[in-house]
Amino acid sequence: MNKQTTAILLAECPDQPGIIAKVTQFLSENHGNIVDLEQHVDTADKHFFMRVEWQLDHFSIRRERIHQAFYEQVGSTLKMNWHIAFSDVKPRLALFVSQHGHCLFDILSRYQSGEWHVDIPLIISNHKNYQALAEEAGIEFHHLPITAENKQQQEQTQLALLAEHQIDTIVLARYMQILSADFIDHYPHQIINIHHSFLPAFPGAKPYHSAHERGVKIIGATSHYVTTELDAGPIIEQDIVRIRHNDNIEDLKRKGRDNEKIVLSRAIRHHLQHEVLVYKNRCIVFD
Repeated sequence: MNKQTTAILLAECPDQPGIIAKVTQFLSENHGNIVDLEQHVDTADKHFFMRVEWQLDHFSIRRERIHQAFYEQVGSTLKMNWHIAFSDVKPRLALFVSQHGHCLFDILSRYQSGEWHVDIPLIISNHKNYQALAEEAGIEFHHLPITAENKQQQEQTQLALLAEHQIDTIVLARYMQILSADFIDHYPHQIINIHHSFLPAFPGAKPYHSAHERGVKIIGATSHYVTTELDAGPIIEQDIVRIRHNDNIEDLKRKGRDNEKIVLSRAIRHHLQHEVLVYKNRCIVFD
């Protein structure tokens, strides 16, 4: 049996009485069958967050009219920031990668197995390491090396490729380049990054060496949306693994790589499932 097409509403607004009633009344009056609803109130900030999903089979408002109808009947009166997505629309995702391939391999495995409802038409890299892998997967690959002299020009080429392929989400699968503010502004809260969670205690090129010297007992990974403040965007997902006294530097790297790819895959899934609301500089994740 084919899964029925649904609409997903993500919304946030100042907390006030009757928000859930107004949203569910709008859906009920238009014959929308709710299949999932989750809400959260930040009592300190007096702010309300909501994710609701409903079936479209018998919904009386035409699909192209839902946004306007919701704005007129609910969104405008509650001073809501909101977004509606549809489950049958495949997000289009581009992968950026450098020389570390563990996240790329994991993503392509999930993509090719059909685990995610997504299209990946494009891989961009500043190295040629994974060109053959992309070609085997039937994904267009572009090698765009970055130097201080050509960075701006190469970013313009990247943006043109992203527009050509109608990309709406970018995943930095261990892409070891800093994106410019202009590039980031083209994709607000649509660029997902992954890195180890040693920052700020162990910065630099060899964080695992520094962590090993200090005898750390846990290591972690953080996946977040990219903002113009380096590695300080709203966090989507994090996790840790424990370190034993007899783990050497290579053990730390191995455990770190495993953790990074799992954390990144979780963050991507949350994003693709429309489960993430960004408020100020943090993510509300409905899981």
